[in-house]
Amino acid sequence: MIYYIFFSLILIGGLFCAYRMSVIDFKRRIIPDVYLFPFLFAGLLLINFFKWPVTMADAVIGGSMGYCLGFVLGFIFEHTKKDLKYPPIGMGDIKLIGAGGIWLGTMGLSLSMIITSIISFIWSKRTKNKYIPFAPFFLGSSFLTFIIIKLLI
Repeated sequence: MIYYIFFSLILIGGLFCAYRMSVIDFKRRIIPDVYLFPFLFAGLLLINFFKWPVTMADAVIGGSMGYCLGFVLGFIFEHTKKDLKYPPIGMGDIKLIGAGGIWLGTMGLSLSMIITSIISFIWSKRTKNKYIPFAPFFLGSSFLTFIIIKLLI
């Protein structure tokens, strides 16, 4: 019984942090570390102590892959588009990709990034907006990816 209570509390805390990051990124163009680090820590707790579809080794590899992928994307965008007022990808986005890799593992992160790219491309073409809030699209596609992973396993 207490196992399920702790699991629920950690999961609800992680979902609350994800919701707050999405809202703040959509409104203010920033992903605050106040919600990002508890989100990452909740993912580590869930993977380590509870039954989760991702193993701890896959989560660590996914988190590392997410940080490296975010760094490479940030480096490429930073050095190719110098005329922009804001950088296309910020450090909060990079840390969020790493945290998503911990929650989803390598395969889940890959699928989530593909879904995020497609949905954010469609959104940017429909709204004709130069700024694309990364957190709402990434966290929404991560939730969808988690459901897909859970159904397949």
